[in-house]
Amino acid sequence: MRELTLPEKLTERLKKIYQAMEEEYDEVARRLEFSCKGCPDNCCDSYFLHYTYVEWIYLWQGMRQLPLQKQQEILDRAHRVVRQYADELAQERRPVMMCPLNEEGLCVLYPFRLLVCRTHGVPATMTRPDGRRLTFPGCFRCQKITSERESEAGTIPMVERTPLLRQLALLENELVLDLRDRCPKIRMTIAEMLAKGPPTLP
Repeated sequence: MRELTLPEKLTERLKKIYQAMEEEYDEVARRLEFSCKGCPDNCCDSYFLHYTYVEWIYLWQGMRQLPLQKQQEILDRAHRVVRQYADELAQERRPVMMCPLNEEGLCVLYPFRLLVCRTHGVPATMTRPDGRRLTFPGCFRCQKITSERESEAGTIPMVERTPLLRQLALLENELVLDLRDRCPKIRMTIAEMLAKGPPTLP
């Protein structure tokens, strides 16, 4: 088995996508006067699915920068969370479990967090490949702000995810262009990406 790696040029492009998303998020948050500061909830217990080898590899780039003992602690939590997910899904319930990367309310791999993690919180919209347009209202605190804006007939600013998701898809295509038969499509949580280890090629 050979570990799948991310070339430096693709890593740099991924970082630029993340930076652009952060800038868009910050601009929407500024316009809404929205902040996570003092929030009693934590979005890291949300059940998010991820679909790219690019982000899976990048997540493990971050993991390997941690001390070995810390890595093992995270992996132990990841395996527990994966088992809990399976139990909840078997009961046809949407899992609500804290991400194994969260410690004392903070992400231990914050600079390496995935795109969905970076977009959650403020309102967003995207257009799927089939042309269907989706909107996401943001977290409960943000929804309260936007409901007040709507009652005042104000415009609700949103993050437009589509261009950046397309850029991410292009990166993924470049990475696995000649490996389609060896890289099946993935649909994984962060806990699964950690528990399975970095992606490998048969």
